[in-house]
Amino acid sequence: MMVMVAAAVTNGICSSRVAGAEDIVIGMMCDRSGPTQTNGAIMCDAAQDYFNLINSKGGVEGYKFRPIEIDAEYKVPLGIEAYERWKKEGAVSIMLYGTNHVQSLQQRMAEDRIPGTSPGFGTATSSDGARYPYLFPIAATFYSQAAAGVKFAGDKIGGLKGKKIAFLYFDNPTGREPIPMLEALANSEGFQLKTFSVPPPGIEMSAQVLDITLRFKPNFLICNLFGRAASVGVKALRRAGYPLDKAVALAWGATEADLEAAGGMSVGEGYYAMMFHGVGADYSVLQDVRDMYKSAGMSLPKAFGTVLYNRWIFHAAIQVEAARIAAQSRRGEKITSEDMRHGFESIPEGSLAKFGGMVPPLHVTAADHEGGGWIQIYQIKGGKYVKATEYFTAYPNVKADVIGQRK
Repeated sequence: MMVMVAAAVTNGICSSRVAGAEDIVIGMMCDRSGPTQTNGAIMCDAAQDYFNLINSKGGVEGYKFRPIEIDAEYKVPLGIEAYERWKKEGAVSIMLYGTNHVQSLQQRMAEDRIPGTSPGFGTATSSDGARYPYLFPIAATFYSQAAAGVKFAGDKIGGLKGKKIAFLYFDNPTGREPIPMLEALANSEGFQLKTFSVPPPGIEMSAQVLDITLRFKPNFLICNLFGRAASVGVKALRRAGYPLDKAVALAWGATEADLEAAGGMSVGEGYYAMMFHGVGADYSVLQDVRDMYKSAGMSLPKAFGTVLYNRWIFHAAIQVEAARIAAQSRRGEKITSEDMRHGFESIPEGSLAKFGGMVPPLHVTAADHEGGGWIQIYQIKGGKYVKATEYFTAYPNVKADVIGQRK
């Protein structure tokens, strides 16, 4: 369907393309199959929609985008194969997918000097641009998410000192990534932290949930579950009688897809969901997408305006913004991967203000590849997401210390 939309919106549109300007090739990792396919299919359609939208308007400074989508199935060997193909195709930037792929490709990207983006996942220490010059988490890393979860918990339960915080996580590199930050915060804030791991494939966690609810009895619960485990987790917590308004899911654990797989949004009533972008369809950029589909005589995708759809609109928009900055200096000459790296490192605060609250107040620099680590939290109420906080950051000094210790 994405190809049809691209063809339809191109017909009849006058291009402002600079003579001789080459397409900007973006390697786009898309898991349309494998354990995270329910996420990947939505996100990759969204990214394609955004690139189609930008191309339909003439691109940026006369440059058009050519995203090359490859399904890596959440498998590291396929991710490496995809990366090598993108290199041959002349990709100047990579949209990564999955912490496992980030960890397996970060050294190759550094050696080849090709930047990659991993919003809200990947290696948390990659916010340090001096150590990871070609890796850009852009949105809140797992350290920032963990910090936000702890601050939010403290706000909800009247402080942290002497309290008990449980951490329920999928036992793989992605699930474990926030633990160093949580341990540091337990030490600095004086709360008791207990972790509960869920082994792959994450389809059974009744023992862990019973241990949490009947034995540990925490004041608050932070969850880092994703894929099938996210829906299993919310069902298990509800079945055990745990109050969901005393739990917050990190960014990948409470999307519509997760809740629908658990039996519907109502199953998660009261559950808090962490986001590094806005939720819903009431944003100007999404109105532009609506208009694009309307002009093509096509219906909007079912997932339009959902958490995952908006998430990869945001991801694609970061790529476009970096390319825009690069294009302003190249003036029709070929844009290189180094130009894109400079573009990512020069995204000023307010550059994406046109998106409204859908995008946090990012300010990416050569030192801070995370852009500040902004988070906002929603709660599921009446079968929909209701904003519980504005964008905020938490414990930047503790985060800096943990990053410094993990060299």
